[in-house]
Amino acid sequence: MSNGSNKESTVYALDMRSVSKRFPGTLAVDKVDFQVKKGEVHALMGENGAGKSTLMKMLAGLFNDYTGNIYINGEKKELHTPEMAKAAGIGMVYQELSLARRISIYENLLVGRLPKKGIFVDKKKAIEEAKELLARVGLNDTDPTIDVSEISQCDAQLVEIAKVLGNEPSILVLDEPTSALSSEEVHRLYKIVNKLKSEGLAIIYISHHLAEIFEIADMVTVMRDGKKVETFPVSEATPEILVEKMVGKSVKSFYEGHASAVTDEEVLRVEDFTRWGFFHHINFSLKKGEVLAICGLAGSGRTEIARGLVGLDETHGGKVFVHGKEVKFKNMGEAIKGGIGYLTEDRKTVGLALPQTVTDNVLTCVIDKYSKGILFNANKLGDLVDEKINEMSVYPPDRNRLVNSFSGGNQQKVLMAKWLATDVDILILDEPTRGVDVNAKQTIHDVVKTYVRKGNSCILLSSDLPEVVGLADRAVILREGHIIGEIQKEDITENALLIAANGEGEHVSCQK
Repeated sequence: MSNGSNKESTVYALDMRSVSKRFPGTLAVDKVDFQVKKGEVHALMGENGAGKSTLMKMLAGLFNDYTGNIYINGEKKELHTPEMAKAAGIGMVYQELSLARRISIYENLLVGRLPKKGIFVDKKKAIEEAKELLARVGLNDTDPTIDVSEISQCDAQLVEIAKVLGNEPSILVLDEPTSALSSEEVHRLYKIVNKLKSEGLAIIYISHHLAEIFEIADMVTVMRDGKKVETFPVSEATPEILVEKMVGKSVKSFYEGHASAVTDEEVLRVEDFTRWGFFHHINFSLKKGEVLAICGLAGSGRTEIARGLVGLDETHGGKVFVHGKEVKFKNMGEAIKGGIGYLTEDRKTVGLALPQTVTDNVLTCVIDKYSKGILFNANKLGDLVDEKINEMSVYPPDRNRLVNSFSGGNQQKVLMAKWLATDVDILILDEPTRGVDVNAKQTIHDVVKTYVRKGNSCILLSSDLPEVVGLADRAVILREGHIIGEIQKEDITENALLIAANGEGEHVSCQK
């Protein structure tokens, strides 16, 4: 790109020119040019560690030592603090929401700028301003006086966007905005994004989900190893092109279906399984070598069934048989001893101890197995840890490194390594690739395929429909806590899954 003049730059809401950011021993962003037009949704893509988060933190004013120039609506800006970035018109909506759940929506929306009447907060005016902000994101009927804890994750995401819009930004950054949303909530978010785009906002959209890019974005910029690879219109892209540019080489489709390893041997049977208010009279079986997907919309009861099976939540009826023997696990420890593991959808607060080492995390569930009395020597299990993190391609493969120093994709690989170390033969995977990059996703898919080829079995709970299509041998459909039918491998398609989750489709064999 030519240096040009400020006048030339005015066509861009954002014009980052040859920006760089160095950390000790690492050039995280290397002379990147990045431009976004007013009224444009511009996708920023790349694997974990590609530099896109650092680039956006630079824009958010989190570094005072970046090099290069940043122009906002044609004016050169120094973005050395978050306050400077906010004043320049930058609005950041991070993946981890910043809302305080135990206070009201209006207090969250107007934090730091609540209108005053004398020395007191003007509550009436605050509520009026909050309603105006909520209306901008389609929450016209939401009561701003209720606590954030009383609304859904999707509504909380929209409240977070409304909060940022309250500062009247000209550039809005959305970082993985759909990571915790169901498919119908995702489309609701799309409508809001398109509305904001029509209002003239420049929107930077960061996502690992390829389908979202083709649905919502006008332009896409791909980063790799701290450098910009290319910027081009989404209309000129394909999933294969994006994947190749992100990883730097041609790769096979990570949604490619696997050869079935299913046998006739039943390893798990669930009869009339019930937790009142969450799931009711659930019946299904799992075969040796099978990947069984349990599919349904948000709130259908998928995660609750998984937690009930491994003893994390109380259940109120029904029977569970593992290898023909009836079981009722009281806790996760009993489930592991019984041959069942559960990889949670919440790796950060439940699945992993982030401030601890890879070794500490991988061995969490096998301490009892390898302890002698009250003694447990983790150092003697170094080979086991190395074997599992190598199997998962954790990078860097350092078992003494703290987990919170890894990228999100590598943290998820550590979580998977933890469950592989237990040597259970039935593994429940709850959203195993949510929020990870394309390479990490492919690694996890390959490990799942290898796991079942070895004679193990897997229950897959996933909102990623292409993932279900690529991995599942069979899918049972869950709606409002009831299984309404199942789809056989040869009939599993994204359309069939969507239709079945919302209403009976032609390939669904309905249970009575």
